[in-house]
Amino acid sequence: MASEDPAVFLLGSSHRVASLEERERINLPADSIDDFYGGLRELPGMEECLLLNTCNRTEIYGVGNGASPLKAAREYLADFRKVEADFLERHLYQREGESVIRHAFEVTSGIDSQMVGETEILGQVKAAYDDALGRKSVGKILNRLFQKSFQAAKWARTNTGISRGQVNLGNVICELTRRIFGDVAASRLLIIGAGEVAELALTAFHSRGCRAITVTGRSFDKARALAEGVDGATLGFDAFRESLHLFDVVICSTAGDDPVLKRDTIRSALAKRPARPLFLIDVAMPRDVEESADELENVYLYNLDDVSAIANENLESRKSEVTRCREVLAKRASRIWDQLSSPRPPS
Repeated sequence: MASEDPAVFLLGSSHRVASLEERERINLPADSIDDFYGGLRELPGMEECLLLNTCNRTEIYGVGNGASPLKAAREYLADFRKVEADFLERHLYQREGESVIRHAFEVTSGIDSQMVGETEILGQVKAAYDDALGRKSVGKILNRLFQKSFQAAKWARTNTGISRGQVNLGNVICELTRRIFGDVAASRLLIIGAGEVAELALTAFHSRGCRAITVTGRSFDKARALAEGVDGATLGFDAFRESLHLFDVVICSTAGDDPVLKRDTIRSALAKRPARPLFLIDVAMPRDVEESADELENVYLYNLDDVSAIANENLESRKSEVTRCREVLAKRASRIWDQLSSPRPPS
């Protein structure tokens, strides 16, 4: 990299380098983002920074002054999440220069997602960008990088078939339910959480005829607003466990630090519904359901990795489209990098 080139870097972890358990150790709790940004911006040489923190990836995009603060960012992340340096080394990837732009394009367009071609990631990247804008932590380079990423994603979805099929988390959860439970319309559904994933699931189930829908969440008002959209019911967050036995399918998507459903709670619910299975889909990060609950008879517990496997079943038919998309995005990234690293203003 020439001395006049911007020191653009990326430090990240995702399903590509870390298991679900390992991602849980690296992923940042929602209530820690402010503190994390505070320390990140103070790292020596850090001029711009953006954090992308989703259920399947944690990525730091940055621009350094003269030299890349990549090493300092890696040490900061390890210290902040209280993980060993060697653990982080094994489950991180890092990029510099043009490869950062190429990676951002692939992430935003969905071809780097665990569910290849999924559509939610674009909204998540836009939310991360808006958050960084509000914090005034992005400048000329990251602004341009992410604006071009959004354009690249639009091109990919308009001109390729990477999203062909049901590559939507709500639709995939519905398909998984159909395979195990049978009739989605006849299921009694409880959604724990009132965020984007909850809304996707609610919409998908309702569109397939499910009418016995109940929503609960830490914010009762948000849960009620979500439920009212489909004439559903609402349960208080401190009361839903007592009613767990009434439901056939439970979708968990909160952002808490601790499991909201413990093994003993689930065992108690099973005792009130003998011989009737309980279908739990845990798409939270960190996970909402105590892992040992899967050992209980008549419990079917599925996590993010299981859901992604369903979504990628038709990936073989889309491989040529993914390859074509990746090639075009690489050319676009190269052009943007030439503009960013040129001493002349971009034309």
